[in-house]
Amino acid sequence: MQKYIVVNQPEKWNFSIENINVISSQDYLTNPKFSLLKKARIFNLCKDYNYQSKGYYVSLLAEARGHLAIPTVKNIVDLKTLKLVRIVSDEFDDIIQQSLKNIKSREFTLSIYFGQNVAQKYKELSTLFYKHFQVPFFRVKFNYNTKWNIQSVKVISESEIPNDHLESVQQFANQYFSKKRYDTLKITQSNFDLAILVNPNDPAPPSNPKGLKKFVEIAEKMNIYAEIIEPKDLSRLSSFDALFIRQSTEVNNEAYAFARKAQQEGIAIIDYPDAILKCCNKVYMAEALQNANIDTPKTIIVHKDNINQILEFTGLPCVLKAPDSTFSFGVKKAKTVEEFLNLANTMLKESDLIIAQEFCPSDYDWRIGIIDGEAFFSCKYYMAKGHWQIYNWKAKNKNDQDGDADCLPIEDVPKKVIKMALKSAKLIGNGLFGIDIKVVDGKPMVIEINDNPNIDFGVEDGFYGDLVYTKILTALKNRLD
Repeated sequence: MQKYIVVNQPEKWNFSIENINVISSQDYLTNPKFSLLKKARIFNLCKDYNYQSKGYYVSLLAEARGHLAIPTVKNIVDLKTLKLVRIVSDEFDDIIQQSLKNIKSREFTLSIYFGQNVAQKYKELSTLFYKHFQVPFFRVKFNYNTKWNIQSVKVISESEIPNDHLESVQQFANQYFSKKRYDTLKITQSNFDLAILVNPNDPAPPSNPKGLKKFVEIAEKMNIYAEIIEPKDLSRLSSFDALFIRQSTEVNNEAYAFARKAQQEGIAIIDYPDAILKCCNKVYMAEALQNANIDTPKTIIVHKDNINQILEFTGLPCVLKAPDSTFSFGVKKAKTVEEFLNLANTMLKESDLIIAQEFCPSDYDWRIGIIDGEAFFSCKYYMAKGHWQIYNWKAKNKNDQDGDADCLPIEDVPKKVIKMALKSAKLIGNGLFGIDIKVVDGKPMVIEINDNPNIDFGVEDGFYGDLVYTKILTALKNRLD
């Protein structure tokens, strides 16, 4: 397997590592040869991993391409969520207290380089932090108030390493990059009380109140205790055995924090943090579908260097998508060159990469519900009245915000649509997914893979009824078993 170190500016990289190529983040993100590379391990040492920065996208697209990334996007997001860091570090709090007990000051900074610290006495503590978060360079700041507590965690770049640490870091680097295995945590599983996470302020909830009531009623019939919880209940999550997320999922909202805590504690989940990270980013999705040879509308990743060539590929009208757009938020249609340039430049101020797609008009989209590799409902979602999307959030009449829906038996869906939906879901893994597919001139094309599809009473259960709810609850039970 080929190994690559990815940095922002290779010419400023100070460490000499044998048999590993050092490349720029821009090259990895935009050079087609890396997109086509089938086996690679990517060591992402960019100067920062801020959401939608180049460092973030290196790990995200590495996973889309089937490359092994260190750190993963999950590691990056975890480390930026101090609440999660504290939850994880509580597991080895005794080692934190023991390791720092002789420090006289009330503050201490632990610098971790490839899982090690320059002082041997902090080796165990550094190893534990790295095992959980797997970021090459970061600092943990502690303060003392009756006991040592984590104050902050910060990813650092190679340029921030003190000169007197460089010799040690070179040794750590040589040891690290010569390894054949890189430690990952194993997730354990346990037994059955169910938390259903709902945000009462969600502008586009994935289940309506009657749907939520159905989940609770059917859970009771299956001997499952189910309780609706809210984002403020994160501290209570440990008292449940399973978590079902029924609020809109984003990388930076509470849903991800709940999913990640559940995973760390061995709680059964629908859906997994990995699914949230991957499905919530259109850039990942475009790369993953292309790599799997799954048909989509003509799709291209847009960045500042290729913006003037995009329309030659997509034509007009052109659909522009922000990486983390959900429920048609952040999805725009450009009808002219000027409109395209204005929209694209505005969106590129928020994210280094966005998506452009050819416009493929249709009266409806198929939505195929997949649970753990099995299709279990199918719907036709019609476009909102007088609009080109299923949702029209600018509609003056609230009843016109979304289009009608028909629920059909799976055997009435074209077989090639079901086959494409199942293949697409496999890209993400096991879980609950809604695959959106258009059929244009007899050709099915995947529009989107949703990690948190709607299960609304009176819509998705329109044909199979209670079986839709039972399938999901059984999947959670299977995770525990």
